[in-house]
Amino acid sequence: MTGMNQSRILKPVVWVACLVPLALLVFGAFAGILGANPVERVTHRTGLATLILLLADLSITPLRRLTGVLWIIQYRRLIGLFAFFYGCLHLITYLWLDQNFSIPSMAHDVLKRPFITLGSLSWLLMFPLALTSTQKAIRALGKNWVRLHRLIYTAAAAGTIHFYWLVKRDKREPLLYVVVLTALLGVRLVFWLAKTQKQQKAIGAS
Repeated sequence: MTGMNQSRILKPVVWVACLVPLALLVFGAFAGILGANPVERVTHRTGLATLILLLADLSITPLRRLTGVLWIIQYRRLIGLFAFFYGCLHLITYLWLDQNFSIPSMAHDVLKRPFITLGSLSWLLMFPLALTSTQKAIRALGKNWVRLHRLIYTAAAAGTIHFYWLVKRDKREPLLYVVVLTALLGVRLVFWLAKTQKQQKAIGAS
């Protein structure tokens, strides 16, 4: 299968997979099956979708390096933009449906519940990444684009801790995401150490 044929088949699959959480929420809203607290359900589902897509985005480069499959890298930007999209839905749900855009209420909520601060930080870090996701921005920023987009690590970490602090009792689900994030960052650290060692050997041999 050629790269073009792969893209024609797999790109719609990635789009559909990324849109599934939204479709389920829309269906649930029309069917009236979002439970006794639909706002809480929407907030939770959009936040979870954001975190899952952030971690999926972070997993693409390690998967490419471990498997040698190069074509998966072309879906990194799409998945990252969907992560930001769900992050926006998550934030809007909180600001509008939960807090009714009340600044005093939001300020009190942030002071009372620090996990909201981390969630907001995660979104703020994703914002410049989404803004500079175009080819024009990549060309304009040059090497600085790579440095800027390393913010995704901090965004993913903030989002993961946000979820962990949110859950009060059964921590098994948020712990799963902590483990996944730790593994992804660990793999990247191993790659970085191997690259550094290789560079040092090359300098020593020259």
